[in-house]
Amino acid sequence: MAQRTPGAGVMTAKRAVKTVFRLLMLPIYGAFCLLTLFGNTDSVFQGFSQALSLIPGKIGTYCRAAFYSLACPGTSDEISIGFLTLLSHQDTTIERGVYIGPQCNIGKCTIGEDTLIGSGVHILSGNRQHHFDDPDTPIQQQGGTYEKVTIRPDCWLGNGCLVMATVPAQTIIAAGSVVTRSPNGSGGIVAGNPAELVKQRIKTRN
Repeated sequence: MAQRTPGAGVMTAKRAVKTVFRLLMLPIYGAFCLLTLFGNTDSVFQGFSQALSLIPGKIGTYCRAAFYSLACPGTSDEISIGFLTLLSHQDTTIERGVYIGPQCNIGKCTIGEDTLIGSGVHILSGNRQHHFDDPDTPIQQQGGTYEKVTIRPDCWLGNGCLVMATVPAQTIIAAGSVVTRSPNGSGGIVAGNPAELVKQRIKTRN
């Protein structure tokens, strides 16, 4: 059976609703900008993300899309971010058509168009957030390096997976997998801990 595409009227109505929510979130975004003058930007951003994550249902989905499209560089308002999902860095870009399920933790990253992210997924800001080379210094005092991980377009990250490296386009990450290094090439299915290629979805042409 052919999949139905929304009619022009439905698309216009959705666009109007998104515009209304964007206008409603402008004072919230203004408060965020004001508070960043007196505190660490990411700390303030995390507080707003935590508050917005608690709003249930469609209203919450529209509120989060509107706020993040205002606060995060290059982020579309045509996104869906689930209940209890947290973003930890303002320097996060979420492109059009992205779906992020509930109870996710999203670090500093770019998420490409039409990507699906299941529930309970963690995207870390790289794999060097904590340095631990000096055994005489507590790990929490050794600092770390935050990197902006890229999830390229049209990927599917299964429930409960952990990603700390760039994911090529059209890649499927199996549920519960741990991605510590970037898979080779686009269109693969990777699974395990650490995740390894188990199947290639896209056949190369001769």
